[in-house]
Amino acid sequence: MDILTIILTFIAVSLFLLFLYISIIALKVFTGQSIKNPNYPPVHGTVFHELFYYRKLLDYHTETAKKHRTFRVLGPGQSDTYTTDIRNIEHILKTNFDKYCKGKYNQDIVVDLFGQGIFAVDGDKWRQQRKLASFEFSTRVLRDYSFAVFRRNATKLVRILHKLSDDGQAFDMQDILMRCTLDSIFKVGFGVELNCLEGSSKEGIAFMKAFDDSNALVYWRYVDPFWKLKRFLNIGSEAALKKKIKILDAFVHGAIRTKRELLEVKQDCNDKEDILSRFLVESKRNPYKMNDQYLRDIILNFIIAGKDTSASTLSWFLYMLCKNPLVQEKVAQEVEDIISSQDNGANLDDFMANIINATLDQMHYLHAALTETLRLYPAVPFDGRCAKMDDILPDGYRVKKGDGVYYMAYAMGRMPYIWGEDAEEFRPERWLKNGIFQSESPFKFVAFHAGPQICLGKDFAYMQMKIVSIALLHFFRFKLADDTKNVTYKTMFTLHIDGGLHLCATFRTPS
Repeated sequence: MDILTIILTFIAVSLFLLFLYISIIALKVFTGQSIKNPNYPPVHGTVFHELFYYRKLLDYHTETAKKHRTFRVLGPGQSDTYTTDIRNIEHILKTNFDKYCKGKYNQDIVVDLFGQGIFAVDGDKWRQQRKLASFEFSTRVLRDYSFAVFRRNATKLVRILHKLSDDGQAFDMQDILMRCTLDSIFKVGFGVELNCLEGSSKEGIAFMKAFDDSNALVYWRYVDPFWKLKRFLNIGSEAALKKKIKILDAFVHGAIRTKRELLEVKQDCNDKEDILSRFLVESKRNPYKMNDQYLRDIILNFIIAGKDTSASTLSWFLYMLCKNPLVQEKVAQEVEDIISSQDNGANLDDFMANIINATLDQMHYLHAALTETLRLYPAVPFDGRCAKMDDILPDGYRVKKGDGVYYMAYAMGRMPYIWGEDAEEFRPERWLKNGIFQSESPFKFVAFHAGPQICLGKDFAYMQMKIVSIALLHFFRFKLADDTKNVTYKTMFTLHIDGGLHLCATFRTPS
């Protein structure tokens, strides 16, 4: 038998086994799922449909949600309920919070990346991390420290873009913002200076790339029926993920060792400035439970919260400003009206020094524009919980114990019944009343989660995004490098722009 025959035989056998495996799964999927029972949400697809539509998964969900506010997707041995109904979301995230959890299915998928961090655990571990983080986020020390870090990194960002604009270069703004926010979260969260923004830390940039790749590879598990087998055999996407996780682990454990050594010799100026120091102090009280692996998990969870959310939102924000130049000029004019009245001139350091908390509080139109961006492009576009017991949702549909109930933030932002007939339009004015920003229910605008698990870093995220936006729009006018190129998302936990955001910037002439 020649080599070609062997290869063709192997392919044929593999395809047969694949067909057999899918058939077995499909049989399990459709068995006992109450498909035609009107007490349960209507079925609109299976995990195999999600695999087929994976690259445009959020839009697939959105089109389905326009027909049915609540529907089901069938998977092996269970069905998952997807909803845009605000009543259902409040039910699972607040009213009946104790009846829902992360669930073993979700935990098995994310454990290699998030471990025992706050986004992956329930019960005592979640409460412990939430309590410590809540205390830290509430301190004036951290707020002032964060403000200084955000302002300093925004200054660096302006200098980098100034050089790029002088050279007439197009650049990937998303990559630059990811580096900027990674520098910020490492400094604020862990007291470590990475210098990724200026490109001087090869290890930091490698960490960022490994983190983003891990994010996408772990999310792929939700539609990959073979991921456990691939992990066991260490092949394909699972082999790639294993290599990425090793890079993350080595980098983070190094940061923990460095921080612990600094604290031991009292070389750190303030052991309460950064979040990691707080957890290290706590680990001394319970070293068995809060070991280095646990601290590693906490760090990686904070990174996805602090880097991805702000950087991806700022990327979509600048994209929307390029698509809506009148809004871009309105934001720039608000900056001019509020800050330039302080006679700061065009000097970068003087201008940045005049950005203070009171300044941010006056930026109602900017706040509205950032919030409108999050409405249409939520940093976490899809999230949910798992039913710990049989339950009935407020819309009357039943869920079974073990089934997932997921809310679709991306789809919700496009629902006319929630936001009106202009739901798909980018219109910051919908958030303003007499020029003053007006918030909405967190169960309607669910970009920062809601209920007991509402994002602790919400104010810090807005702080960073506003400081960066003010700096950028005061000094630059942005446009897309290629107006004809389709800009879309990459399917993963956080809403990155697929392929980056390629912009050109021109320096604004001071008025």
